[in-house]
Amino acid sequence: MSASTDVYADLKTEGEVLDKIVASLDPAQWDLQTPAPGWTIKHQVAHLSSTARLAGISASDPDLFAKVTVGADKDFDGAVAALLTPYLSSSPTDLLARWRAERDEAVKALSVLPPAQMVPWVARQIPASALACAGLMELFAHGQDIADTIGVPREYTDRIGHLTWFGTRNRDFGYLVRGLTPPEVEFRYEFTAPSGIRWEFGPADAENRITGPAVDFCMLITRRRNRADLAIQATGAEANRWVDIAQAYRGSPGPGREPGQFK
Repeated sequence: MSASTDVYADLKTEGEVLDKIVASLDPAQWDLQTPAPGWTIKHQVAHLSSTARLAGISASDPDLFAKVTVGADKDFDGAVAALLTPYLSSSPTDLLARWRAERDEAVKALSVLPPAQMVPWVARQIPASALACAGLMELFAHGQDIADTIGVPREYTDRIGHLTWFGTRNRDFGYLVRGLTPPEVEFRYEFTAPSGIRWEFGPADAENRITGPAVDFCMLITRRRNRADLAIQATGAEANRWVDIAQAYRGSPGPGREPGQFK
């Protein structure tokens, strides 16, 4: 599915959509605590800016990327914290400007690369298009935290298809970050897009199946909603087990969200 639209263009658009929400905040709102424990809205934007900067460096200067991410493969969470800390002393106005600039640089650097070209990332090389998908994941997840904090609705479009694909591709992260061995069995995924079209991944005859709305799947793999609050159905013992640990990123899973937290 991810090849059916331009992932680089969609990354740019999603950044602009979230930018409108962030730009509407008053200075006091930047210090509001978000559903992510210990993180204010300023932390969320700082993280988005720092990861955009890394993506831009990865796409444009692999040697520099290796220098600025030394040790990140051994302490991912520590690296995330260290990278965003320098941003926190900025004023909201300056941080917003920096995020915009680093977001634009990342999109420009990625857009000149063929989607299949390999670029360095924290633990391994990945295709440039997959790195753009990771950027879309960051915008979806941290944008959701910001929206939940200030109580504004979000409009989901079929641009989440890239994240949906990304989540199926990185199924094993949920096992690996918990020290578990990923199963050899394959999963079948069937989702309904915001537009109503159907997205399918994996072998049609797989015994383990994950089905439901694509938006709910994205909430699941970013751990922004509890399984109990989502219309995701799991068929098969391993699929049912996976839904409880699903995540599309390599960092600590964190506490997740409580059932009914946003109702």
